[in-house]
Amino acid sequence: MVWKPGHYLLLALGLYALVVTLGFASRERQLWALRQEVAALAQKAQKVPEGYLLPLPGACLPTRPEHLPNAPRPYRKGVSAGFVFQQGDACVPVVQGMGVVAAMAGEVVRVEAEYQEPTPEAYRALLGRVRQGAGPEEMDALRGLEVWLRHPDGRTTVYAHLQAPYRGLRVGQRVHRGDPVGYLGNTGLQGGAPRLLFEVWEGEPDRGRFLFQGLPPEEVLRQAKAFFRLE
Repeated sequence: MVWKPGHYLLLALGLYALVVTLGFASRERQLWALRQEVAALAQKAQKVPEGYLLPLPGACLPTRPEHLPNAPRPYRKGVSAGFVFQQGDACVPVVQGMGVVAAMAGEVVRVEAEYQEPTPEAYRALLGRVRQGAGPEEMDALRGLEVWLRHPDGRTTVYAHLQAPYRGLRVGQRVHRGDPVGYLGNTGLQGGAPRLLFEVWEGEPDRGRFLFQGLPPEEVLRQAKAFFRLE
């Protein structure tokens, strides 16, 4: 579980209620210790770092160049727009059905409950059509089942190739950083290995710039470590 400021505050309130109860019993020693713990929790709540998380709990940044933004792709003008978390390059097991979490607090702006895989013939035809660039509808087909979140800083995060969205997730819902948004899968890959494609866009996906666009792999990693506070 990812602890957010609200969790610390709720725990602090619970302890405060216990302080009040014990106050009536005049247990001065316990009262002093609990007051100290309440104060410590309040301070910790204020110090919880904000910013973006990686969408797989416990994961590290991918390091293989082919798993980073700007990696060559035989579609969409030749580059990937996000990070690919795949077995062997994520520091955690990447398996079908594992939980995917919100990288930042925000509003759910897209939830796909179902995804129909194209036939192999239709998939090959799709790849042929997008060699010089793909429109939003074509990118939707390539990403498989997706969830999108819009964040207070104007960015949008995309969680793609999901097996399914998190149960009950709906458009318009507010989520906290670290809340579950879906289950890792391999939709849109014609049966490929399970993975998560995670994109961060400055504005609306496929219409603006993606995070770290145009940077070489070593610079992507350097800036991404700072962006996700991994240093």
